[in-house]
Formats: sequence, C-alpha cells, structure tokens
Amino acid sequence: MAEQAVVRAQADDDIFIYMGGDQVVPNNVRRVRIDKSVKIIPRSAFFHCQRLIDVEFHDGIDRIEQRAFNNCISLKSVKLLGVKIIGDGAFHNCGSLIDVEFGDTLETIGRSAFSNCTSLRNITMPSVRNVGKFAFSNCIQLTDLDLPEGLETIQEDAFHRCNALRGITMQLNCRIGVDVFVNCPKLTKVNLIGGIHRTVASLHLERWSNEIKDEINRINQILPNTNAGKTPVVRDWISSVIRRINHYKAEHKSLLKEATTLLELALWKANLDDNEGGVLEREGVRTTRGRRKRARKEICITSGANIVIKNVLPFLTLLE
Repeated sequence: MAEQAVVRAQADDDIFIYMGGDQVVPNNVRRVRIDKSVKIIPRSAFFHCQRLIDVEFHDGIDRIEQRAFNNCISLKSVKLLGVKIIGDGAFHNCGSLIDVEFGDTLETIGRSAFSNCTSLRNITMPSVRNVGKFAFSNCIQLTDLDLPEGLETIQEDAFHRCNALRGITMQLNCRIGVDVFVNCPKLTKVNLIGGIHRTVASLHLERWSNEIKDEINRINQILPNTNAGKTPVVRDWISSVIRRINHYKAEHKSLLKEATTLLELALWKANLDDNEGGVLEREGVRTTRGRRKRARKEICITSGANIVIKNVLPFLTLLE
C-alpha cells in the first residue's frame, strides 16, 4: 500500500490522500488532500516535504501538531478554517508561503509556528487568543497585521525581525511580551479596535473624551520617530491609555450618581407637592398640621422613587 502511494506521488498531477495515524508521507509528494476522518495532523507528518505545493484541508481538523509542515519550502497557501491549535514550528521555514487563511475557531498559535515564512505578507486572525514566542519572527515581507478583539497574549519576540511591518490593529486589553516588535523599523501605526471607542464616546464631558482621543492618537506620533525599542513604547502607551480611561470612567460615574440623586429628589418633591392636597381632600376633613404630616409620610412611601431609579440607573454603566 505504501509503495503504491509513493508511485502515485511521483506524478505531478496526482493527489496524495492523507489518512493520518502512522501513514508515511513520501518526501516527493506535491499535492495532498487530508481525508475527512483526520482530526489531528500529527507532529512531523509532512516534515521536509520540499516539493509539496498544495494541501487541501477540511474544516474538521482541530489541531496541527509540532513541525507538521516544517521546512515545506514550496508550500504556497493554506486554509486552516477549522483549526483550534497550531503547534510549535508547525509551518516553520515555509519560505514560499504567501497566504494563510485562519478560521474563527483558532485559539493558539505556538512557538515559531510561522517563523521564517519569508514570503508571508498579510495576516488576519479573527479569533486567536494566544500568539506564542517567535510565532511570526523573520516574516520579512509581512506588512499589515490584524489582531482580533479576543486576543489575550502576544508572547516574546512574536514578530521579531518583521522588517516590512507597517501597522497593527489590536485591542487595548492585550498583554504584550518583551521585544514583541523588536527589529520592526517600519512599524509606525497602531489602530485600536473593540469597545474602547464606544467607551470614550459615552464619557460625561467632551473635554475628557478629547483628552483620551489625543492619548490614543499619540502612539502614531511617537512610533515614526522611534528607531529602536518600539515594544516598550507600545506597552507604556497601552498602560497610559488604560489609566486615563479608568480615571475618567470613575469621574464619570461619580458625576452621574450626583446628578441622579438630585433628579430623584426633584421628582420626589414634585410628586409630593402634586399629591399632598389630593390625600387631604380624600380625608374630607379640615387640614391640620398632624394630618399634613401623616399625608407627607404616606406620599413619601409611594412617591415613585423606584421608577426614577429604574429608568436612570442604567445610564450609570459605561459600555466597556
């Protein structure tokens, strides 16, 4: 069976059907289709298949293990739409790899998973949560990087020596490791995504919103003039933006609570004044100081303060 597979692989137009397990993949294979039964591509399954140019994945593949396609120097594109975990060095040194399409189930990209993929230009990762050390290091043609809102961690040197990287899109609450963007001389622009802009727009005073917007835009003024050490600049900027937002959110809530209390008291008084006479008229007797006091007490209990709280307090919560 293995000998027949090798013979088929020798023809350029033949497709090698990969069944997983302990199946041996011939080094000269050029085109591969992953069988629907395969959920995990094991470590080193296609290691050093230097003539491999095309792999047809399916959406049911959950994991690609360590070095699975390491040194497949002729592989040009991959669609990893169902993959959750990409192991360490899985596509390391795939120098012809131009296009990688990730799905919305991706959680982890391992250490050096795409390092030395020197033809890779653009990356869009709609769902990844953790990017490992050196994951995209030495991707020297990578120009733009779109990182998702759910991204939690970018580990050390993840984009080390990405010489052409110009801009990144990311969320504010992302932990950035040491030297993530070291030797990225052309990195000059950072765009923030997520709830940050809604939060800024909902702040109580326009002055606060403008100050935070200025702080957000400050990074794009600093980076073009920073030749080295761009990672600490980005990390310090993120901390500064978060501190300022938290400060103004606290001030915002304090002012709104004060305004809500005043509004509540005003409506309470208006309701009391409107209904006091009606209570006394229903009693059908001459107004006395004692009856007026009892009437006020009754109105206080049913003044509608609960309605005021119900309709106003939701505005105290800022969108995150």
